[in-house]
Amino acid sequence: MEKRTLIIYTLIILLGCIFAVMSGYSQEDVTTVEDSAFEKKMRPGVPFLHDQHNEQAELDECNTCHHVYEDGKLVEYDSSEGQECSECHTINKGDNPISLVNIYHLQCKGCHQEKKAGPIMCSECHPR
Repeated sequence: MEKRTLIIYTLIILLGCIFAVMSGYSQEDVTTVEDSAFEKKMRPGVPFLHDQHNEQAELDECNTCHHVYEDGKLVEYDSSEGQECSECHTINKGDNPISLVNIYHLQCKGCHQEKKAGPIMCSECHPR
């Protein structure tokens, strides 16, 4: 009876370890869409699986989202990867951060509405 109990506890511990390791790997590519310009957040950051999103949305070109404008015109083959939106869409101390919020919403939510796919309600992107 003791040997059987020991085997059961060993299996439970082993399964627990496997579950812990697997759940750690499944969170590996989870990032959060955030911007350092937001000193005080109105809502939590948006969890974002970059590769999964691009695959489902069939996006091949980085500059579809990471665009660059010069003199008010889109630079077709340039990309702003690695930059925060606030590096170009600046807000200054005392400015209303809503303008930067609107930039994000126009880019993300606007695309979702245009393609009739993806979340558009606040809580669908900003989990509590």
